[in-house]
Amino acid sequence: MKSEKTIASLSLDLDNKWSYLKTHGDPGWERFPSYLDTVVPRVLTFLAQRKLKITFFVVGQDAALDKNRATLGEIAAAGHEIANHSFSHEPWFNLDAEEKIEHEIVSAEDQIVRATGQRPVGFRSPGYSVSDTMLGVLQRLGYLYDASSLPTYFGPLARLYYFQHSDLTADQLKQRASLFGPARNGLRPLKPYRWSGANGLLEIPVTTLPIVRSPIHISYILYLSTFSWALALGYFQTALALCRKAGVSPSLLLHPLDFLGEDDNIGLDFFPAMGLAWEHKLRFVSQLLKIYCEMFRVVSLKEHAFSVTEVLSGNAEEYCVTDSVASLTK
Repeated sequence: MKSEKTIASLSLDLDNKWSYLKTHGDPGWERFPSYLDTVVPRVLTFLAQRKLKITFFVVGQDAALDKNRATLGEIAAAGHEIANHSFSHEPWFNLDAEEKIEHEIVSAEDQIVRATGQRPVGFRSPGYSVSDTMLGVLQRLGYLYDASSLPTYFGPLARLYYFQHSDLTADQLKQRASLFGPARNGLRPLKPYRWSGANGLLEIPVTTLPIVRSPIHISYILYLSTFSWALALGYFQTALALCRKAGVSPSLLLHPLDFLGEDDNIGLDFFPAMGLAWEHKLRFVSQLLKIYCEMFRVVSLKEHAFSVTEVLSGNAEEYCVTDSVASLTK
């Protein structure tokens, strides 16, 4: 008799065109240009065909705009979890004062409820930015989990690549100096844990390759595929096999640009793999998720969080993290 598959989760950060332009320092983002009416139906069809229910991290500013509400409502109607991705989508979010952080989270939550009818219980900060203040606010507001941690040593390299492909001013570079986090984030645990400084708020990290801590989320694998499709698939399969061997229940993420291509004419050419056609991307993402679903039982982050909470509540030892360094505590 086959044993039940280990649980794993899948989410999509619903970053819109304007939020990418804003982070990149490009003009015109204030008009909130959007591709949601193109990408959301495409993603929902893709997921329905594979009978997957995942988590969508929605930006509050998008939920606040009348033009997006019907589209966002379709996500909830399809049975997917809706989670909070802040209101303004500013990757320097971790530098803000407590009052502004709370305003960002609560404002986004209110608009998401209006647009989708779902009140979020999960949060992911833009740019994987984390602070003790943010974690404390989430705990006080009653959030079930945070999913902002990206435990990788490669944050500074990703930041350097991003800066080299932008025309940011000196002030903008300073503001974005912590984008993608410091190298010491690679010391954070891969398995879900509770933050010691936030009264035990559950953290479900975005999974990276065990030991090496290089990224394995879908956008990164797509980038590798521009060099070699076979190499990218091999890397992904090896990463998942190592996760299973290490006892890590993965949490992988998608982005809208994984479903949008050069032929969609949305711009954003500074992003890796944007020279590929969208149908080419979908074929590749389909292969990746087929592998993922064959190896794990793929669920939303909310379901992942509930399963983890049951395990941790019956365990005398929990991971606690202070200043990004993991330790075990009774």
